[in-house]
Amino acid sequence: MNTHTPGEASMTRTVLVTGVSGHIGARVATSLAADPEIDRVIGVDTAPPPSPAGEDGAVLGRTEFVRVALRGPDLVKVIRDADVDTVVHLSLVSGPGGGRAGGRPAMKEHNVVGTMQLLAACQRSATVRRVVVRSTTAVYGSSPHAPAVFTEDTMPVEVSRHGYARDATEMESYVRGFARRRPDVTTTTLRFASLMGPGVDSPLTRYFSQPVLPTVLGFDPRLQFVHEDDAVEVLCRTARADHAGVFNVAGDGILLLSQCARRTGRPVVPMPSPAFRLVSGIARGARLVDFSPEQLSLMSHGRAVDTTRLAAELGWRPKYSTAAAFDDFLRSLGGPGELPRAVVDWLGHLVTGR
Repeated sequence: MNTHTPGEASMTRTVLVTGVSGHIGARVATSLAADPEIDRVIGVDTAPPPSPAGEDGAVLGRTEFVRVALRGPDLVKVIRDADVDTVVHLSLVSGPGGGRAGGRPAMKEHNVVGTMQLLAACQRSATVRRVVVRSTTAVYGSSPHAPAVFTEDTMPVEVSRHGYARDATEMESYVRGFARRRPDVTTTTLRFASLMGPGVDSPLTRYFSQPVLPTVLGFDPRLQFVHEDDAVEVLCRTARADHAGVFNVAGDGILLLSQCARRTGRPVVPMPSPAFRLVSGIARGARLVDFSPEQLSLMSHGRAVDTTRLAAELGWRPKYSTAAAFDDFLRSLGGPGELPRAVVDWLGHLVTGR
């Protein structure tokens, strides 16, 4: 039995953060390392995190960087030798590019097999007592038959068979298995809506940064965002105290895609669904926007989640609403970069034939 009281703040001595070469991983490691109640923060990844000097070693404040792969045997040694008591797993790849070679097979190997190996290392550890895993609301899917709002207990209407959503679903199944085998370890799964903020680089932020926004004709999906500051805050809160369970994380409210487009000031070109997928494929080939199939579904059907459980468990709500998170991202762009109207009209004629 888990002897921790839900929400109880127990002593955290050594935290291991995976994925510290990523923006969110680096921010979480920096925040935890600044906490005087935490003795040691170890950041692991296959590449060094960003630092002013650009070198390996002790970076991000007091964070100690260790170059290690999740799938390698060295991770067990790192956890054992450092007496790690808290693991924050952020090393996830959301697209076949993801800055790693190997495409989709390498992405699945990293996400699914890497998570399985990390949990196996935690299971063998005598010191690990808290595990926090970053997941995604993409596990619910996007479908015309989906409910208006997903709660953590809602079963997806259509289970994704590919991409990041499929990986996240498999990862969560391994987390549930780990929680059953090690009930003495507090296990937290955070399902994040799409991240937004000045430092976020994702398919959606790249989409909204384009000079013209193609949309799916006849659809105006509902979107939810979570600001990067709030994502870092909730990850740090669950790393410092016991909050067992699965929690949706999103800013309050929703935005329609049309509302997002108006906020950007960029021209919109509605396209039939086949043309939208064609243009998205061209953009992916040009490495402008890396839209996966589940993200293309999101741009048609949208998705919204309920965050009541998170607020009740943590006694905390995100500082930024969905709209405020999106507006803060837009401010970082420095203003709209519109294409000439003639180019927009030509593109519309190209894809619609009119």
